[in-house]
Amino acid sequence: MKTGLVLSGGGARGISHIGAIKALLEQGFTFDIISGTSAGAFIGALHAYGYSPDEILEIFVKTKFLRSIRFGFSTGGMFNIENADKILLKYIPENRFESLKIPLTVTATDIGAGEEICFRTGELTKPILASCCLPGIFKPIRFQDRELVDGAIFNNLPVAAIENEVDYIIGIHCNPLAQVKSASHVHQITYRSFRLAMRGKAKASLDRCDMLIEAPELCGYNTFDFRKTKALFDIGYRYTKELLAQNMQKIPTNLS
Repeated sequence: MKTGLVLSGGGARGISHIGAIKALLEQGFTFDIISGTSAGAFIGALHAYGYSPDEILEIFVKTKFLRSIRFGFSTGGMFNIENADKILLKYIPENRFESLKIPLTVTATDIGAGEEICFRTGELTKPILASCCLPGIFKPIRFQDRELVDGAIFNNLPVAAIENEVDYIIGIHCNPLAQVKSASHVHQITYRSFRLAMRGKAKASLDRCDMLIEAPELCGYNTFDFRKTKALFDIGYRYTKELLAQNMQKIPTNLS
């Protein structure tokens, strides 16, 4: 049986993917193909290239991601994420999908055409950065005559990109929604509405996963909590270990 790993976006919360992957590997899981958007595309690329979860964690610990973004407004009044390409080029110098040991699909959004775009061949860095471009925060990435932004706009868990190529899908979604009594501040209301819309769009993908990993504890963290790297890693690792222990009898034996 072929196993597909699907990794959601979620900014710093995506660091929990690394811990979840470590727990899966310890249990004997292997992945035949990876699909990711935003943070999931970034982490998926590093793992697909051959870095272990512990090595990826060390990369995040050493890298000052917020400093890698040019904190100066661009012409469009947004931050520029393209300086972060230096991080990817340092660890994946070939800058090609073809250099990866595990096939990877990266999902982004063509903001002009209003459609989801999947990349799996050719240049690697630009599609990944485009997939991380949160609208309204980062300036879109120009690539292949398209203006590209975060793939999470259409689908924050890109199952469809690979579901016809695998027999079993493991989805790791790092955007659980907690119930709130009230959201009175305009920023709270806007953020909550955005999260609800993303959740609604991702529901079909969540339902199509044979195994869904979504740690409730991640509700307490936000998109830019990169200073909490170790805590986020631990949440993903601990939750996945517990989930696997409780559900091993339901998992096909030829997967692990």
